[in-house]
Amino acid sequence: MDHVITHNRVTIVTDPSKGENSYKQWGVFPKDSKKIRSVKMLLTLGSPDSIPTAHWDYCDNINIRRVKSKDSADKHIEIGRMLTPYGSIYRKGWQWQWEVDVTDFKSLLQDSVEIEYLHTGYEPVSVGWALTLDFAITYGPEIVKPMGMIPLWNDKYKYGDDKQPITASLLPVQYTVPQGAAINRIRIQHTGHGADQPRQCSEFCTRWRKIMIDQNVVDQRNLWKDCSVNPLYPQGGTWIYSRAYWCPGDLQQPDVIDVPIQAGKHEASVFMQPYTATGNIQAYEHIGSYLFFYAAPQQKYDAAIEEIWAPTNKQQYARLNPAIDQAKILVRNVGSNNLTSLQIEYGTVGFAKKRYIWKGNLTFNQTALVVLPGEIYARPGENKFSVTISKPNGKADAWTGDNSMTSSFMAPKQFPQQMIVQYKTNNNPQDNTILLINASGDTLFKKLPADVKPSTIYADTLQLKEGKYALILQDTAGDGLQFWANPRQGDGYLRLTDMNGNLVHIVESDCGKGETTFIDASAQYKLDTSKIVGAFSMYPRRTRDKIDLDVLLSKAAKLTVKITVDGILQQLHEYESVKQGIFTYSIASLPPGRYIVDVYANDERMFTGRVNKESR
Repeated sequence: MDHVITHNRVTIVTDPSKGENSYKQWGVFPKDSKKIRSVKMLLTLGSPDSIPTAHWDYCDNINIRRVKSKDSADKHIEIGRMLTPYGSIYRKGWQWQWEVDVTDFKSLLQDSVEIEYLHTGYEPVSVGWALTLDFAITYGPEIVKPMGMIPLWNDKYKYGDDKQPITASLLPVQYTVPQGAAINRIRIQHTGHGADQPRQCSEFCTRWRKIMIDQNVVDQRNLWKDCSVNPLYPQGGTWIYSRAYWCPGDLQQPDVIDVPIQAGKHEASVFMQPYTATGNIQAYEHIGSYLFFYAAPQQKYDAAIEEIWAPTNKQQYARLNPAIDQAKILVRNVGSNNLTSLQIEYGTVGFAKKRYIWKGNLTFNQTALVVLPGEIYARPGENKFSVTISKPNGKADAWTGDNSMTSSFMAPKQFPQQMIVQYKTNNNPQDNTILLINASGDTLFKKLPADVKPSTIYADTLQLKEGKYALILQDTAGDGLQFWANPRQGDGYLRLTDMNGNLVHIVESDCGKGETTFIDASAQYKLDTSKIVGAFSMYPRRTRDKIDLDVLLSKAAKLTVKITVDGILQQLHEYESVKQGIFTYSIASLPPGRYIVDVYANDERMFTGRVNKESR
């Protein structure tokens, strides 16, 4: 595998005068795309070195602009779409990585290529991101032979405006399929934006989209995404709210629709759910789409491992890890025959391998998430998990280069066998359930909504045998035990302590639909007294006058509280020695807006939270 890095921790900021800012860099890619099996684009955003992290969820585009030379024509082809996170609570050293497959564009990703990251928005230039774009290139035989591509619909199309109906803009595309092509592949990025009346379209309204080839429906789906399960959490804004096929802090995965086709003339068309807004007409559908022509698959029996979801250290699968059982892998059929079975060998390196026979029915290019039975064994610290697939439909695989994969993962943290579960309900305990399950899937402890009252503290003792467990907090409302924009639900928490009251683990309260804590209950557990562990609660986070900060530290320390705006200090509070206490701060004299509260114990940052000063 080779890597082509076009942008290496480039500091990006908006241009408020235009609403967009272009960052172009040239990369040198392999010259012969025929030797390339796949290309994945890894996109990393981090806190910049010299300015605070940006705040807002903007829609950014990654484009191919020119190839081979600076004098060549501007192609302006979108290959990826990034929705930036609410980053105000992220500090120096923070970063997050996403990835997306861009193999469809490999015929353009040859030799010298100018890659553009188009950063949109209107934030001040005093905040930004550190951007890295890394193209990971795997070599091997082509899965299908590319035979060309054409643009389809690429624009921002008004939606719900009866004076400019979207049907008048999303026009059918006539095209000719070349001789030898057998597959049409539609690749489409699609996000909705704006907030009209009465449905808050297009950012916060569901609506369907239908794609047709020659008047036959080849794809229809509801354009909606649940953001309360985003692996990047918490964020410094309304990250939990579901949106129109996108979420803050997400590199969108494109829709890819393969359609068998014959040479000759054809027509592609797209239709949106009919809708007419009644006020604040501003909605639009942002679409980037291309049609690729491919020959038939090169091989009959060919399967590939796409990804290991669990166990892994990859951030995009953080909610599933570090898993204690049921490893998860994504497999793809890249052969012409339907894939109906696979042999799978898997396990942690250094432990006995397990074997599993998968059965299903995948057409070409379809994927399946395979759940592999059994406990995931691990030694303390970092481990390697390996998996190998073979015998697609009982036959030899045409190319074994993508039949094996290894992931790195950290073992679950060690916990004492005896612990106390401290659970403070918020004002809506009917939304929350707490479960403790073992590696066999047995439920050993539960706290149901019927068992609790609002705004009440509960303490339950756990007596565990040595082994692996998962403590699961579920929230059916998708707003966690605490969410800054919903002060009416109050402020709850879930903590684990040892039998002496020492903090062992703090569950993140701002967790959307919940959080799972993976536990290795061990007789070898030892309390680390060298580090300060802190539990913090801040409420309310939307206020006109004051906020209360509840602090519990594992040992007394110097406490520093900073209230800032874009890194500029507004208030400073210092205490010589604190172990536990509730501190009240007045922000009545500060102007309305977003404020960040940072708490330091012995000069180490322990907590960061957002507060909104309301005008009324």
